[in-house]
Amino acid sequence: MFRLMIHGGAGAIQSPEKYRPSLEKIIKEGRQMLKGGASALDTVEKCVQLLEDDPLFNAGRGSVLTHKKEVECDASIMDGLSLKAGAVAGISGVKNPITLARAIMEKSEFVFLIGKGAKEFAKLHNIKFEPQDYFITEERKNQIKEALENNKVVLDHSDLNNKTNEKKLGTVGAIALDKNGNLASATSTGGIVNKQFGRVGDSPVIGAGTYADNNSCAVSCTGYGEQFLRATVARTASAFVEFQKKDAQSAAKATIKYLQEKVSGLGGLIIIDKNGNMASAYNTPGLLYAKASEKTIEVFV
Repeated sequence: MFRLMIHGGAGAIQSPEKYRPSLEKIIKEGRQMLKGGASALDTVEKCVQLLEDDPLFNAGRGSVLTHKKEVECDASIMDGLSLKAGAVAGISGVKNPITLARAIMEKSEFVFLIGKGAKEFAKLHNIKFEPQDYFITEERKNQIKEALENNKVVLDHSDLNNKTNEKKLGTVGAIALDKNGNLASATSTGGIVNKQFGRVGDSPVIGAGTYADNNSCAVSCTGYGEQFLRATVARTASAFVEFQKKDAQSAAKATIKYLQEKVSGLGGLIIIDKNGNMASAYNTPGLLYAKASEKTIEVFV
């Protein structure tokens, strides 16, 4: 038995169909890996790498721009077998932040590195870098221009003039259960448009945006980072499975209810429990995600 889920963000999304080909291609590649016996950890890293490489998504190459018109990425990864984890925040120039997060997990005694130090570590371990123009797309240039003119910090794909009413909470993630029964989770983001002061959301924080434990489940979240941090959403979902014996669907619904009631939080999550049950839950108009098992592939946009 194996299971895989990926997501590309939540919110009110205009023309969601444009995301379908990418999600379908990536879920198929990840499914093929698991089918061939790959580990959950290798599979979630690969899926998130592919999401980071796709300029449609707010992670890696498609990241939104900061107040200084730069890209700052955050990412995290967790192994459900050992509870080992790696995370990075405020990194620029790294082609795949999720790969750096995994290197931190496996090649250091640390869990979380930030900024200049993380960049130093990346160079030491031959993590691939790209020039700034690799990351900066025309869409993102227009987006930051509009945000700066209106003096607003906004969500990925938000339209300040309400032309499309599109508000997409830009994060990507992948979770998997492999044939050996091991779970893993990975999450990556470019953050929010026009962010300042080194702001970091939930995506790189273990227990907030990412969590995996073979005793419970694997979770990857997307939403308003500050609210997910306050509610430790990913760990809360895991606790519902481990301590209240909820299945994936019940835990997902209970977690989003908790998020909304405690901190008026908005967003969504994907979850696979230790028994292979897959689920999603969100309180936004939509969630871009896909799921796969031995027999089926489904894409939801």
